Amino acid sequence: MNPEPAFNGLYVPLVTPFTTDLRLAPDALARLADEALSAGASGLVALGTTAESATLTVEEKQIVVRICSAACRAHGAPLIVGVGTNDTAAAITSLRELAATGDVAAALVPAPPYIRPGEAATLAHFTALAEHGGMPLIVYDIPYRTGQTLSAGTIAALSRLPGIVGIKHATGVIDATTVQVLGAPQPGFAVLGGDDVVLSPLVAAGAHGGIVASANLRTADYAELISLWHRGSAAPARRLGAELARLSAALFAEPNPTVIKGVLHAQERIPSPAVRMPLLAASAGTVHRAALLAGSRARQVAPA
Repeated sequence: MNPEPAFNGLYVPLVTPFTTDLRLAPDALARLADEALSAGASGLVALGTTAESATLTVEEKQIVVRICSAACRAHGAPLIVGVGTNDTAAAITSLRELAATGDVAAALVPAPPYIRPGEAATLAHFTALAEHGGMPLIVYDIPYRTGQTLSAGTIAALSRLPGIVGIKHATGVIDATTVQVLGAPQPGFAVLGGDDVVLSPLVAAGAHGGIVASANLRTADYAELISLWHRGSAAPARRLGAELARLSAALFAEPNPTVIKGVLHAQERIPSPAVRMPLLAASAGTVHRAALLAGSRARQVAPA
């Protein structure tokens, strides 16, 4: 019998709450972390795209990781931290610094973005990170942002590298590559859905869970969706999956995480909907439509 991957279930990539004047709001972040884990998330992701990590200072990133680490320790849950760069040497340095904290279970690392080095070079990049970074890695396959697609063969080769423990599969489709990746995964290698709208069919096809930005809201329902599929309860899973897909589509109607932050603010869970430039806050109408789907905690948001 193949061993279960260490990473399965729901992982919530938390937003980074800001005050109205764009300062970090650490107390709000601590509450979000505790709420997500209390609602059934298997673990948290810090410093992902949803966290606006590209706009955070080094000190702010350290604060975010400390807060999320404390919440995960309190709940006995793993913390995954995003490390995004197209510089292999810099990524190794960042990984070693994370490993030295002793609080991070794995790093979420995208294929090198923008420069599109090709699959052979991408495999060499991850091989170097796995050999020299000093901590487990989850490959982040998101062609929409990186500019390159990983083939099933490259993903299989990555899954065989010691130290690479999973992949966040966020290609936007369920295609032949997806079928091959899910058909015969390496023992202990986690396939985690990363496109929120297609989370349900991906888990139905065999994914071990998901890293789901939409699960900043209705966390318990996203956790239950994964659990229903894993228990073989197809009919209720399909119904819940369709409902949550509508929510996810509404939350991604404008650039992530602008709508999620708007709804969290409407629910009075963060002090403001503020995002840092180059993002702009989501429109009131978009937030209103998403808030209706997110549930009863949202106070009224006037549509534009």
